[in-house]
Parts: sequence; C-alpha cells; structure tokens
Amino acid sequence: MKYALFLGCTIPARSRNYEMSSRAVAAKLGIEFQDQMDFCCCGFPIKASDEHAATLLAARNLALAEEMNLEICTLCSACTAMLAEVAHKLRYDEGFREEINKDLAAIGRQVKGTARVRHFARILLEDIGVENIHRSVTVDLKGFPVAVHYGCHYLKPSYIYEGGEDPEAARSLDALIAAAGAKSISYIRKKFCCGGSVLVADEKTALGMAKEKLDQVQAAGGRSMVVVCPFCSVMYDDNQKSIESAFNVSYQIPVLYLPQVLGLAMGMDRKTLGLNMNVVKTRKITEDILGAE
Repeated sequence: MKYALFLGCTIPARSRNYEMSSRAVAAKLGIEFQDQMDFCCCGFPIKASDEHAATLLAARNLALAEEMNLEICTLCSACTAMLAEVAHKLRYDEGFREEINKDLAAIGRQVKGTARVRHFARILLEDIGVENIHRSVTVDLKGFPVAVHYGCHYLKPSYIYEGGEDPEAARSLDALIAAAGAKSISYIRKKFCCGGSVLVADEKTALGMAKEKLDQVQAAGGRSMVVVCPFCSVMYDDNQKSIESAFNVSYQIPVLYLPQVLGLAMGMDRKTLGLNMNVVKTRKITEDILGAE
C-alpha cells in the first residue's frame, strides 16, 4: 500500500513527533509513504482572505498527486478538509475544473479531478483494519484511559468524505484506540472544537475553549488526550501551561498523537515515537505502560 504523504506546514515546523510516529507505525503495518518534495501549503491558512488563491494551492497539490498516480495521505485535519473539499469539487464540477486548469496552465500543470485525499486515521481504519492493528500489538496498554478528541476538520464537512462517518456519532478513533488496548473514555463536550481556529483573532476565547475541554477530560479521569491534528495539539499540549497560568488551574494531562499510542502498543520506544518532544511530559504514563527505561 503506497500513498503520497502530505505533511503541510505545521507538522514539519511544530509537530515532528507526529510525523515520526506516523512513519514508524506505517512501516510496521506495511504502508509505504512516498514523499513529494514539490507539495506546498494546502491553502487553508489563506482561505478566509483569498479563497481562489487557496483553491489554486490545493489544486496544484492534487495535480502532483495525480501525476504520481497515488492517493494523498494527510496527517493534519485542516489540510485534509482543504484538499478533500477542492478534490470533491474538481471531481463533480466540470466548469469549476476548467476554470482552475486555465490558471494552472500558467505553471504547466493540469488537474483531472481523480485525486483522492484521506486522513492517516481513515487509512488505518479502512485499509489496514482494527483486527490487523490489534494483531500488531505486543504491549499490553492495560486499558489505559485516554480521552479522544476528534476536532472539526477530521469529520466535517461530511459530504466531502466519501464513505465517511456521521460526525455526530463518530467512532473511528475510539475503535483504533480500543484495537491498541487502551480505553477511550466518555466525557462531556467530546465533539467540541479545540479553539485553534480563533487563536489568532481572540486568544482569550481560544484558550477558554481549550480549558473547557481539559476540565471535562480531567473530571472524567482521562490520563491523557489523543488527537489527530497538529492544530489541536497546539491548543491542548503547547498551550496547556498558558491555560493553567491564565485560569489558575492545574492539569498536567499529556496530549499524544494517535500514532504515538499505536506505536506504544506495538512496542516502539519513546525516541522512535518522538514522545520526548511532547510539551506536557509523557514519561510517567509511558513508565506506567512500558516500565522504567
């Protein structure tokens, strides 16, 4: 199974642990990532100010994937939504595709509308399957209680994700966590946004939104959070100390990426999974699972 890996902007700059753990888990499960060094920004950061320019960026990336004859595997949920939304429109709107190709011709590119975009978690669920993931487990996670955070773009807008799931009754990440031997806990406001989308415009509101989620995770007994998007990790991991300081609270809740949890269950060490790069310290929970190193 081979996919064109799309890292986007945030992961190489701020979330190398996500990339490292994803590559390690993919290799373990027989997934081959092919790097396309000409991929650029997905377009999402400028969509609100210049939708056409954002669309052209996305279309250029899709054209590159078509030339590779590979599906795109994304790690960032915002990249997933941006690329998948443009791919959906290119596939079903011939007039739109023609207009985009007029602009792409200036750089010698053409998009056919055949590219498919899927988040790594969807590939794990749909192409590998929970049974195969469970068979790859070598370490007993002992039902370690984690709070799964789906976020917004992993599930929405739902119409662009063919064969996806109901965003109001999502279970895919819970199923993957269960396959690894951890326990996905129930908690209030599980489907709420992390606040990252308003961080630049209103930091206080954004941090308040993240605080509300952390409050509920703590109250429900979650030992850690699990995310599938670098923006969500920025809110809950990178900004957790800022939230504690601003609101005079204390959490110390480690925030792990999904592949980091899967990698732990597969017997991978902390360095391979980049667990030393997480902002909130992860050593206590890994020692509880793996023992002292």
